[in-house]
Amino acid sequence: MITIQGDIHEGGGSIVRIACALSTLTKKPVRITNIRENREKKGLMEQHYQGIKSLAKLCNAETKGVEIGSREIEFIPHDITKKQLKVEIRTAGSTCLVLQSLMMPCLFLKHNMQVKIKGGATFNEKAPNIFYFTDVLFPVLKKIGFNLDIGIIKHGFFPKGGANLIFRSKPFAKLNNLYLDTQGVLNKVTGISVATIDLKKAKVAERQALSAEKVLGSNLDCPISIGTQYISSLSTGSGILLKAHCPDYILAGDALGAKGKYSEKVGEEAATNLLKQILSKATVDEYLADQLIPYLAMTEESIIKTPRITEHLKTNIHIVKKFIDCNITIKGKLIEIKKA
Repeated sequence: MITIQGDIHEGGGSIVRIACALSTLTKKPVRITNIRENREKKGLMEQHYQGIKSLAKLCNAETKGVEIGSREIEFIPHDITKKQLKVEIRTAGSTCLVLQSLMMPCLFLKHNMQVKIKGGATFNEKAPNIFYFTDVLFPVLKKIGFNLDIGIIKHGFFPKGGANLIFRSKPFAKLNNLYLDTQGVLNKVTGISVATIDLKKAKVAERQALSAEKVLGSNLDCPISIGTQYISSLSTGSGILLKAHCPDYILAGDALGAKGKYSEKVGEEAATNLLKQILSKATVDEYLADQLIPYLAMTEESIIKTPRITEHLKTNIHIVKKFIDCNITIKGKLIEIKKA
């Protein structure tokens, strides 16, 4: 059984998600100790709990200690026999973080898979939003060779959640290496500014978009187009995702609305985040880098360039090496991944 300390490097819930996902994929049992020991609220939270329980259902795993607040668990995976899975998130926890765990083993299956997620939120603090998944993460995974898509039936925001999603995957033919070591020419910037229908009168989506356009327009010499969308949800909320398009990759910057936070501030924050990514001369943003590591570890050879080496990235590299026989080298801001 592989043992992983849950307080290493970044020390958050991603350790549990990635470790259990890789355990499911490789069929190697894992014990995780000191879960979220460095956090104010220690142990498993609802979204971590739901992610592990969902993975356990997916692969008929035996588990020990999987309950809210638990600081140590064991996860013993078996074969994946299911072709459909239903997941319920009882809070406004992130649907994307739960999906992050499930996607990894699903994408390597020899049969089609469908995962229905009910509850949770599609826009959360400290988590990728659903449009980041569909517009930034998924295109890179497809470039590697994976077959996946997601249907958004309903969005969810804090505090009620209430999202409704359907994730689908099909077996891949072969995996391609990913070579993204050089910054390309910026062709255009696009984006989507989203708000719930109750904010339409205040033109929140438009104000977020306009604010972002002003910041980007004064700093970039390329076409900028940011669309707006109003959506129904149980709770009020807004968010914006901006994408810088280069020939071989997309860089992203986003921001989340909040009570008392001006819409103009949301747009400005997202634009500033995107500009940082562009000016860094990276080929993947700092959040995409750590999400890609487990997938790139399965390729023969890949290379990416990130704005900075984060604790999340170090954490994921540490965990991946426990499960997959590969060499991962950091040279400045370049990350090289090769099969051992």
